[in-house]
Amino acid sequence: MPKLKTKSGAKKRFKITGTGKVMYAQAGKRHGMIKRTTKQIRNLRGTAVLFKTDGDNIKKFFLPNG
Repeated sequence: MPKLKTKSGAKKRFKITGTGKVMYAQAGKRHGMIKRTTKQIRNLRGTAVLFKTDGDNIKKFFLPNG
């Protein structure tokens, strides 16, 4: 069996924490800020944690070595 490769797009978008959770950047903050409320923009700051089942799929299929 050949070695499993990490998906290049996934390694740019996700990060695995020390406890095994998958972190991701908040979506919807690239452009179009004028139509969003200040509260929406404030809540989109930083990173968030994926739900457990979604994170398990990311680790299994896209980040096998992560």
